[in-house]
Amino acid sequence: MTAYRFCRSDDIGLLVDALNHCWAPYVAEEPPMTPVAFKRWIRDLQVWCSSCMVAFAGSEPIGVLIGAKRPAATLVHTIAVHPDHRRQGHGRHLLTSLASKLAILGPPRIVAEVPDSLAAACGLLDASGYAQEACLTDYLLPGDEVLPNTEVTQAQRKFVIPVTVDDLAANGLLGEADPQTCWRRSIETLTARKDDVSGLAVASDERIEAFVLYVRCAANPEENAASDAQATPPFVDIVSLRSVVEDEGAGLKQLIAALRVSGPRTVRFAKVHPSEFSRETMGALGFRPVSTHLLYAVTARSE
Repeated sequence: MTAYRFCRSDDIGLLVDALNHCWAPYVAEEPPMTPVAFKRWIRDLQVWCSSCMVAFAGSEPIGVLIGAKRPAATLVHTIAVHPDHRRQGHGRHLLTSLASKLAILGPPRIVAEVPDSLAAACGLLDASGYAQEACLTDYLLPGDEVLPNTEVTQAQRKFVIPVTVDDLAANGLLGEADPQTCWRRSIETLTARKDDVSGLAVASDERIEAFVLYVRCAANPEENAASDAQATPPFVDIVSLRSVVEDEGAGLKQLIAALRVSGPRTVRFAKVHPSEFSRETMGALGFRPVSTHLLYAVTARSE
């Protein structure tokens, strides 16, 4: 008989074991989850153990759901059923149980950001009443690729200065949480990770006109969170990019070029919502789309 239960704050070891047993078979290239890395998820992504569930067959974990919770929504960060126990309704039961809890305790909005290559996960969400809201695009600018048409005229060129998350917040440039920004690039994550985040800004005599926040990281964008070892760049992950003025993209071009001054780093910009930047704009900055995630959402309602 299968048993399901929500977890507590002292269940981190159980959740780590469940992830390594149920999720790891699908992502053999990723390092195993560890308690240290899971605690980093709690800090950076606001994973709540009370929004996580494990399904058991006897004492064996056969399914796991990892939920991250913020005032506006809960994220289904990971859901996995062990390959030997698929197609028995466990995944749907985990999602339904979470929705029933959130219908009472809130927040009622539940979201998931799923690689479109995971057809089974997309099918599970479709069957569970989730609706696709947007397609989030991952962009890449290879380190050895010449930036196309990114020259900035002398009149357009401004000072490029280092900035921090706190600097931007103090200047009112981070604003409120943006519902269109993916979970791991949201203001909550930026604030939690501010000691790991570097930044550059284009500045005039009066104000900051554009900025980029980024993290130097390893080849896998999730590797920093799932590994205890310190990552070694040459990859740079953009976590926030914004132009504050209308300058035909001149400030953004300067910032992207500045990211590569110290070497041929590959630059990534993950899960970009179409309301943030269009494919045309990203192409003009030299980026090419490499993969997509589907943003799903549902509103939990009491029956």
